[in-house]
Amino acid sequence: MNIDKAYELAKKRYTAFGIDTDAAIEKALRIPISLHCWQADDVVGFETKSEGLDGGGIMATGSYPGRARNGEEVRADITKAMSLIPGVQRCNVHALYAETDEPVDRDKISPVAFRKWMEWAKEHGICLDFNPTFFAHPKADDGYTLSHRDDEIRAFWVRHGQSCRRVAEAMAENQGSPCYVNWWTPDGSKDIPADRFGPRERMAMSYDEIMADDSVDKSRCVDFIESKLFGIGSEEYVVSSAEFCSNYAISRGTGLCMDMGHFHPTETIHGKISSHLQFMDRLLLHVSRPIRWDSDHVVLFNDDLKNVFLEIQRGNVWDRVILALDFFDASINRISAYVTGTRAVRKGMLYALLDPTEQLQSYEAEGRNGQRLALMEEFKSMPFAAVWDRLCEKADVPVGADWLAEVDAYEERVLSKRA
Repeated sequence: MNIDKAYELAKKRYTAFGIDTDAAIEKALRIPISLHCWQADDVVGFETKSEGLDGGGIMATGSYPGRARNGEEVRADITKAMSLIPGVQRCNVHALYAETDEPVDRDKISPVAFRKWMEWAKEHGICLDFNPTFFAHPKADDGYTLSHRDDEIRAFWVRHGQSCRRVAEAMAENQGSPCYVNWWTPDGSKDIPADRFGPRERMAMSYDEIMADDSVDKSRCVDFIESKLFGIGSEEYVVSSAEFCSNYAISRGTGLCMDMGHFHPTETIHGKISSHLQFMDRLLLHVSRPIRWDSDHVVLFNDDLKNVFLEIQRGNVWDRVILALDFFDASINRISAYVTGTRAVRKGMLYALLDPTEQLQSYEAEGRNGQRLALMEEFKSMPFAAVWDRLCEKADVPVGADWLAEVDAYEERVLSKRA
């Protein structure tokens, strides 16, 4: 009853500005968010029995009890998290989460290795996305994969990429919806290289070889390449820089992925969305929260997040942006990380959909920039929380912090039993 009363009051406030809160809730619930499977097990995967990530310029830190140890546990944890998150969800699977009876190297993975993922997705009515894995492998130990100077090693990774596109196509066919494939490579140098041209030439050549496989249906397997400023071990030089990836995407007609943590610490991605979408059909955004570097902290409902979604709303490009998560915190309850981060992203969507965009742009067109600034400021204190509570209630998920009790119960019943 209190939720209903608060919502009705909030609805009147927003209606005064011509904003339909019911419509905003409906739209915010329809937009998919792709959850990343690697938060459940700290990016360990199923290839080895190692306890953590090995190489690749990224790192999961912490040792909170209850890490998922196999595919069944990863999928159970994601299922639990999804039950506490409102709206449409997808699941993003990395290639090192293949499940095989015998060891299969990455250049030979096939759709059968992801059969359990596809069965699980169909059972729960969700769609899968995919990521090739160019790290945590002996052939990536020196920090180079698709740009490697050794033709045999480079060819291995090209075959891996080609295999991944066939996996993605099979996922798309199974779910009757495109599978979005994100390409990120750790290639780069810790210190000043003598040759920046050669690796980038080889990287472009490798991507061309991978994408040239016309037997893969590009309407099912939809490719996006992702840039990075630096990683551990590639502080000085990253082959797939922002310029390299954006130029490759534009010139080859592939998609571009921007990760919120992959740029200079003082740089944010929201201002880049309007530039890239002048020349590209769509963007993939990896939603993460950097602290001083690409530390992949759990996403929060902060200004950076709000600005990304406000940019999408004000450009009316919701149908041209795909949203996926990319964070991994091993220092806290991993279900809590999933739920906190994904609910924050859904909040960001709703917040933007309640923006007085039409009025703001009208003020701007008329040169009334004082009114524009004042209205932006006033909307920061609108009764947004009441609309969010109604969204959660409508989606039949816990309102407010009520979901914490379910996570605690799951930890006691399931996570605490894991050695």
